[in-house]
Amino acid sequence: MLRRIAICLSLAVLALGLATATNAQQGVNPVPFAHTPCSVLDNEPCTPSTCSVFNHGPCLPEIDYPYGENLQLTILTVPPQDQAEKYRKPDHDLNTIGDLFAALRTCWSPPPADNAREGMQMSVRFSFKRSGEMIGAPRLTFATKGVPPDTRTTYLNAINASLKQCLPLKFSSGLGGALAGRPIMIRYVDNRELPKTAERPADGPPGKP
Repeated sequence: MLRRIAICLSLAVLALGLATATNAQQGVNPVPFAHTPCSVLDNEPCTPSTCSVFNHGPCLPEIDYPYGENLQLTILTVPPQDQAEKYRKPDHDLNTIGDLFAALRTCWSPPPADNAREGMQMSVRFSFKRSGEMIGAPRLTFATKGVPPDTRTTYLNAINASLKQCLPLKFSSGLGGALAGRPIMIRYVDNRELPKTAERPADGPPGKP
């Protein structure tokens, strides 16, 4: 009796070892973020896959890129030296968020110094189509407090003109599909050292100076 039990346990251990070896031969899980592709016939939760349940091999599941609801980017008029690479336009179709941000950074053309304001900040929000075109006009969401209306208009016009001259962006099919309709927020910061405007002298009392 004990011998039969021992034989059964040995067979069970052998079967488990063979199953483990078979899984190991399939290689490292190719699916990012630990999502395991499996058939809809499996009992465990699984991500819907791009291939048929009749396929023999593992298939990649359809998952969205791990982008948040808002894609936020800060663009400095004068980038730091250690960030120069981030402000270089890619020489290929945009395929990643890093490519997109780099392209948007290189698009920025600030207002001339005579019409600019040192330390000015302005944020806009917009979305892209799959084709790389913009959906509507950028929406102003923030501007530095205490700034005259004409200064706000100057910077908003500069933002619209900068984006317009770069569009449409050339997205890869994957990035275009992932970005379509998603809100993107850009904060522009004018960190240039602008010349100070000379102040007019106060009027003195009438008569001799």
